[in-house]
Amino acid sequence: MEHRLRDRMVLHGTVVIVIGLLAGFPHALVITGQLAGSERAWRMAHLEGVLNGLLVLVVAAVADRLVLSRRRHAVIAWSLIVAAYGNVVASILGAMWNVRGLNASPPGTNLVVYAIFFVAVVGVFLGLVLLAMSAARRSRVATAGPEAAL
Repeated sequence: MEHRLRDRMVLHGTVVIVIGLLAGFPHALVITGQLAGSERAWRMAHLEGVLNGLLVLVVAAVADRLVLSRRRHAVIAWSLIVAAYGNVVASILGAMWNVRGLNASPPGTNLVVYAIFFVAVVGVFLGLVLLAMSAARRSRVATAGPEAAL
């Protein structure tokens, strides 16, 4: 993976972690009773940011080991970045609006959260499937020799 793309993954993964950490403040306020809201929803928003950001950072860290074309590297990177932002933003909006976004049903705020989660789920699955394909290809090349890469 080219350095510029990996650097973008590190940047965006870090930003998503910071957003998740910031979501910890309303979570703490709900726990202490200083803010009305769902403790579960704010905990999820907090953890979504931290965990999704870490996923992007981990993939950036192993990017040099991926056996894929430049285009597929970009698809992995951007699908995971979009998924990370989508999950944390949808979780925060869901906590703020007191909706879960588990299905495409009214009210409109639930539909917005659902749509963002849907895009994020597609992104994370796309990125992880391509990552798994890369790992399988690398394993096949390692056991069969360089001629298997052709």
